[in-house]
Amino acid sequence: MPDEIELGRQLAVENCGACHATGTEDASTLAAAPAFRDLGQRYPVSHLEEALAEGIVTGHDAMPEIEWDTDQIIAFIAYLETIQTQ
Repeated sequence: MPDEIELGRQLAVENCGACHATGTEDASTLAAAPAFRDLGQRYPVSHLEEALAEGIVTGHDAMPEIEWDTDQIIAFIAYLETIQTQ
């Protein structure tokens, strides 16, 4: 499991870190981009699994569409679950 969580952290940093805060204390560089540690306050992060599998569609061009395989999605969500604020 630690390797899975580390893979999820790496995916978050490399693919999302330019805009989103991906850790427990960093700030998002793009004000409109929510910190990943706060996503659980909006909805269960496990709900992202289907959206990630289908390709998240957003209302702005700055967010890239990324295609991840099942193992990457599971790792990403596992990492998100470890950093959620209460």
